[in-house]
Amino acid sequence: MEENTTQDEIHQEEKDRSESSEEGQTDLKERELRLVLLGSEGAGKSSAVNAILGGLICESDCTGPETPATDCQKRRVALAGRQVAVVDTPDCLCIERPAEDVRRQFSLCVALSAPGPHAFLLRVPVHRPSNLELQILETIEKVFGPESVSKHAMVLFTRMDRLPEDVSLDEYLNTQRPDLLELVQKCGDRHHPLRPGSSVEELFIKVEEMVEETGTQFYTCPLLQEAERRVKEKEEEIWRSRREEGEDDLEGIRAEAEKSVDDLVVEGIAELCVSPPNTSFLCWLWDSVVGWLLWLPNMVRGSALLGSIVGLFVGGPLGGAMGAAVGSVATEVGRRKQKTK
Repeated sequence: MEENTTQDEIHQEEKDRSESSEEGQTDLKERELRLVLLGSEGAGKSSAVNAILGGLICESDCTGPETPATDCQKRRVALAGRQVAVVDTPDCLCIERPAEDVRRQFSLCVALSAPGPHAFLLRVPVHRPSNLELQILETIEKVFGPESVSKHAMVLFTRMDRLPEDVSLDEYLNTQRPDLLELVQKCGDRHHPLRPGSSVEELFIKVEEMVEETGTQFYTCPLLQEAERRVKEKEEEIWRSRREEGEDDLEGIRAEAEKSVDDLVVEGIAELCVSPPNTSFLCWLWDSVVGWLLWLPNMVRGSALLGSIVGLFVGGPLGGAMGAAVGSVATEVGRRKQKTK
């Protein structure tokens, strides 16, 4: 009889602990504002993370001696009266990589943002062409579904110091950068400028308003639902293995469970692993051309010619877009220099 009573007590303890764990995690996830950061190489990754996290050095749930820096990372911080979780995706989500690497990174991204993100934030340098960022949005739509972009995505403009003087961001988008305007329109006309030292309260309010408009608590889809199921199973497994040691770190167990789910089935991986242009070269070329325009007044006289040369040099649709943008920047610089004389 005693033995049966002991077994019953153990089972009841496990049940109570499991229910307590589930309630604790549900409460934690309801309070948490989950943001997934996207962007190509050189899109102001570090500055965006620091700006959103208030420039704080935060504990990373996915970094450590055993985890390479190219993996998805999740950071949590209490900021502006909120518990904020930022899932930062590596550049390998948008450059040529083996299909297995891309699948694993998407699996980690999904698991770290489960049960679902409140917003996908696309970092976009305000002075560069938008071809790669457009490709990223298309990839997110393929993996998470079209509403992940149309209803739950927002453009974060970085490198705001490169915005032409005396021109507002909206004016710049509407009159000079139809390519960037297209990105904003795909994201439901939602955008936010990230400036060094500025408060992120406005960004959080925009995200919360966006979620409220959708009528849902956060974005979800079959892939995210499967990830949450797998994470919960792993949580239970970890808790059982540590029950005898008396460990009860719910947040730590959740983080470990999320990191272990890296083998989800992500459809269309082969289609995602398409070789884009050489991003490093194009970024260097773009920054160099803009730098010349800012420092060499004599270059301004041939703004249209300069745009044509850049377009021919790069080639293809991307070259045309770069050429047009370079020409418009050159014309604007020239107009200002004449105005100040």
